Amino acid sequence: MKRKELICIGCPMGCPIVVEMEDGKVLSVTGNTCPRGESYARKEVTNPTRIVTTTVRVDGGKVPMINVKTEQDIPKDKIFECIAALRGVTMKAPVHIGDIILENVADTGVNIVAAGNVEYNEA
Repeated sequence: MKRKELICIGCPMGCPIVVEMEDGKVLSVTGNTCPRGESYARKEVTNPTRIVTTTVRVDGGKVPMINVKTEQDIPKDKIFECIAALRGVTMKAPVHIGDIILENVADTGVNIVAAGNVEYNEA
C-alpha cells in the first residue's frame, strides 16, 4: 500500500491529508475537515491539475504587460509547455478581460485569456 501526505488547498484551512492507495486506486482519504478536502486529495493523487497564471507583453498599451491565465485547470505536467508557448507572445492594445490570448495551449483544449484590461496609450 502506498501512502501520500498532502496539504489541502481546497479552502483556507490547509488540512494535512493522508491518502492511501493501492494499484493506482484511492483506498482512503483522512485528515480533511470538509468535503472539498477529499475531492482535492483524490484528484491530486490521480490526475493533478492547475490554473496557470503569468503575464504577456502589450504593444501600444498604457502599461507594458497584462496578466493572463488558463480558462480552466490544465494537467500539471503541461505547465512548462504552457509557459513556453507564451514566450514571445505580444498583444496589441487594447486588451480586455476574457480576450483570448492563445487558443488550445499545449494541446490541452484550454485557452489562455486576459485577466485584466490594458487600454491603448494615446500619448
